[in-house]
Amino acid sequence: MGKYFGTDGFRGEANVDLTVEHAYRVGRFLGWYYGKRAKAERCRVVIGKDTRRSSYMFEYSLVSGLTASGADVSLLHVTTTPSVSHVIRTEDFDCGIMISASHNPYYDNGIKIMNGSGEKLEESVILEIERYLDGEAEEIPLARREKIGRTQDFSAGRNRYIGYLISIATRSFKGKKVGLDCSNGSASSVAKSVFDALGADTFVIHNEPDGLNINHDCGSTHIESLQRFVVENHLDVGFAYDGDADRCLAVDESGAVVDGDLILYVCGKYMKEQGLLRNNKIVTTVMSNLGLYKALDREGIGYEKTAVGDKYVYENMAKTGNCLGGEQSGHIIFSKYASTGDGILTSLKIMEVMLEKKQPLSRLTSEVTILPQLLKNVRVTDKNAAWEDADVQRAVKAVEEALGGEGRILLRQSGTEPLIRVMAEAATQELCAKYVDQIIEVMKEKGHLQA
Repeated sequence: MGKYFGTDGFRGEANVDLTVEHAYRVGRFLGWYYGKRAKAERCRVVIGKDTRRSSYMFEYSLVSGLTASGADVSLLHVTTTPSVSHVIRTEDFDCGIMISASHNPYYDNGIKIMNGSGEKLEESVILEIERYLDGEAEEIPLARREKIGRTQDFSAGRNRYIGYLISIATRSFKGKKVGLDCSNGSASSVAKSVFDALGADTFVIHNEPDGLNINHDCGSTHIESLQRFVVENHLDVGFAYDGDADRCLAVDESGAVVDGDLILYVCGKYMKEQGLLRNNKIVTTVMSNLGLYKALDREGIGYEKTAVGDKYVYENMAKTGNCLGGEQSGHIIFSKYASTGDGILTSLKIMEVMLEKKQPLSRLTSEVTILPQLLKNVRVTDKNAAWEDADVQRAVKAVEEALGGEGRILLRQSGTEPLIRVMAEAATQELCAKYVDQIIEVMKEKGHLQA
């Protein structure tokens, strides 16, 4: 990861960490870079944004930079991240940009860049952008006269994406009562239209964005209100999205949360039964629950583990041909249909399993016993020193031996902050706390914790 760009784009507080000047210069670079590689006479870039207030500001800044470098820009306006990826691929754009900070609060924002295949931008190009942002590269010439770019409305692209989602469904949803929590974000412009068109009785909450309420006590990171809503309204299922709708968590008819691990199991088992699970494997991250792996072992389904981040999940899938992967957080990738996590697509695939197997979601997930899990973030003075400390590693080894095959301990470094994340899985929450605190105490004794 670079100075500005992490695993999911350039993200930070608007006009503090990420400014309009940054956005303008990113646009200038992309217009110039893809202009030299354009598929047609002129470079074509598509932009989408979520509902946070600063998204409009960054949209105009990016457009200014892009058109000043000679690119033509198409605006999808408020839409989802996966819709931008879809439009890039189907409408032959040279690259695309999504303005969003995903599940972060409204005052943050981000710039996610996708290449001409609708995939996250290559690390080599990101490094070139960062050199330009820091003034370490030559200044980019301004387009002149007829070479200056222009901007056009392309809301039709979002509508085509909605049509694409509808076409994926294998059955009518008629008679099914479905709750949708749109997180006052991008899903507000897409999700209800899809479920209504498929015949569901659709009940929607948190779909009135005002620029400030995105992700506020709602959506996939605050799913409690959807749990209550599903139970109180006797719904068959509920789906919660994040701010840019690239992730989805579900709630079964009893109000229980169905996280990404359970979604991977439900969809993976069904795809195996249908002969659709390529390589008979699912791609997970190292944070997936041990309970998932035990259930997959029982079903004879293989799996691969990547670093945390849907970027790494997709890289594995692209390399191996595996067709299903994702994270606990609800970033689920179905590579036959998309090159990124897609929350609404994920909810459609869950509906497909429920309808085809004629079973409620609670029954489909009951086959997995999720182990209690505890994660604590430890602020340290030096991530590498804490990570490599021999005494810390010995403490980890001791916990692993104590747990045997009935749990695990995991340490990993934050990619953006001076944090070590300590995670334990065990038979009880008390055991998780005991083992996590055991590791943290060693770090404290060795002087690694910040004062």
